[in-house]
Amino acid sequence: MHGMKTGRGLGRVVAVVAAVVAGIAALASDAAAAADGPAERPNFVWLMSEDNSSSWYRLYDERGRRMPHVEALAEHGLTFANAYSCGPVCSTARSSLISGCYVSRLGAQYHRPQLQMALPPGVKPFPWYLKQAGYYTTNNDKTDYNFEKPITADAWHESSKKATYKNRAPGQPFFHVQTLKDTHEGRLFERRSAKADTPASPVDVTLFPYHPDTPLFREKYADYLTLHSVIDDHVGTFVAELEEQGLLDDTFVFQFGDHGGVLPGSKGYARNDGLHVALVVYVPKNWRQLVPAEPGTRLDGVVEFVDLSATVLNLAGVAVPAGIDGRPVLGPGVSCDDLDSRNEAFGYADRFDEKYDFVRFLRKGRFSYHRRYQPFNFDGLHNGYRYRQPAYRQWRDLFQAGTLNAVQRAFFEPASPEALFDLEQDPHETHNLADDPAYHDMLVDLRGTLQRRLRAMPDLGFIPEPVLLAESKGDGFGYGQRNRSLINELLDIADLQLEPFEVARPVLKTKLTSANALERYWALISCSVFGEQAEEFFSQAQRLAASDTNLLVRCRAAEFLAIAGRQDPRPVLTDVLNACTDPVAANLILNTVVLLRDREPGFPFDFSTVEDATWATAKPGRVMVVQRRIDQFREAE
Repeated sequence: MHGMKTGRGLGRVVAVVAAVVAGIAALASDAAAAADGPAERPNFVWLMSEDNSSSWYRLYDERGRRMPHVEALAEHGLTFANAYSCGPVCSTARSSLISGCYVSRLGAQYHRPQLQMALPPGVKPFPWYLKQAGYYTTNNDKTDYNFEKPITADAWHESSKKATYKNRAPGQPFFHVQTLKDTHEGRLFERRSAKADTPASPVDVTLFPYHPDTPLFREKYADYLTLHSVIDDHVGTFVAELEEQGLLDDTFVFQFGDHGGVLPGSKGYARNDGLHVALVVYVPKNWRQLVPAEPGTRLDGVVEFVDLSATVLNLAGVAVPAGIDGRPVLGPGVSCDDLDSRNEAFGYADRFDEKYDFVRFLRKGRFSYHRRYQPFNFDGLHNGYRYRQPAYRQWRDLFQAGTLNAVQRAFFEPASPEALFDLEQDPHETHNLADDPAYHDMLVDLRGTLQRRLRAMPDLGFIPEPVLLAESKGDGFGYGQRNRSLINELLDIADLQLEPFEVARPVLKTKLTSANALERYWALISCSVFGEQAEEFFSQAQRLAASDTNLLVRCRAAEFLAIAGRQDPRPVLTDVLNACTDPVAANLILNTVVLLRDREPGFPFDFSTVEDATWATAKPGRVMVVQRRIDQFREAE
């Protein structure tokens, strides 16, 4: 036995020595290349920090944190003033990064996925194209993609907590992703968790206008600002190592957040604070000819996450796949005039863990537009993970105590179907201009632009998640193409919410009796938006709630009647939940249960009446978010 231990120990020693020798060889090769002149191809590093929007950087906002190392990258590179994640939470944002696609047209816009989706035909995760071109691709270490694992695993030579570009062959160009986790939402679950040499002071912070001014909120702001210094130190260490190895003059370094956040109301929400991120790109001196502006330039053109894959490929001299949505923002063929002309960003928020949402975001020029397709489904609806953050809990407590002002209360109240904001005057989007006649033309323009985008995709958010998963079998793209006309018809029914009721009435009357369950489903959602105005449909809704053949239609009918104050929804919802066998459908129905419990007048729900249902007793899968709703009800008992 002792000899066997010695053998394993010797093996480890040999492995370590081999790794050291390989590292020395790589360093020697890199040093030689630096001495001989520029490398044949540039390298790329993404230093991606978690959950932090641009507001937290002094580089973007004078109230943000000073980050000397990031600012040094900007001084020797480019700052993109208007960079946008496509999704406001990890998996949806990273799915758009790895694919170069708006994932709401692929069915990958839900966080967490109940079914991992396929990429469109002819599209691979973009590091795969770099691999084929001879690059060494590494990821340390977060993936969190909503696509099939065998596909995404093919993107990397290494993907783990130990993955490093240093294991490449001597002189081989590389693409490396390093996730910096210190700003993740979970760091704010504890009290005074942030540590740095010069911590931010709660006294000096400036709160977002929708947050209450309390000692706890100030403490969390200060903590989060301080954590940005920790991130900055990591950036400085990583860049210094590149310089020591003679690699910095040939390496583009991208520093950006994976989406906005993380104080309440940002992460998880398709709004500017949830989507607008910092993006700084260090431009190596040996490759300055590939960028259209001088070092230190700040560029105002809009950059979306779908563009970053195309940008790296273009800089590397690799053809950009035809099937992706992104366009390069650097490299051959890109000019400053081209960048300046880009003025649109698109974003989406659907399900975040167990909480459902359906919001689409469009930035165009200085204005942002929010389209809420279920505006009665208020932002502050319970989410188990979200409310682990003490500031979230305090915000809700203050709302329930009636001590918040109108701007601070809005998070816990039904919203308008559409909203328009002037980001120059109102960067945190608190003053809705949609009903202001002075902005009517702008409202119509952005509304039309968004509608055209959604039709062109088509956007799969209009298909309820359990239906999409059951019918697409993981091929969201193909499903969308086959059902384009249906999806656009559902969009038209949803957009009746934007019309006066008298205009919407005859169409709703027809759709409530449609042979297509999804048309009935969306007609009922639009009726819920109109509320008491749609009283002539109460009798029809009662029939649908009692006996429709589709459980989701019955749920939406009960929801409409409850919102309009006409019927206690609990008998119907209890019956529906007991009849349901699909956990994904059950989670969607439970969202309605929680909504009607938590909004006025409130309908307390007895979970014991459904706890033996098929979906409630099913063995949880890899990500069975319905379990969080079950736990929530049990905790409330």
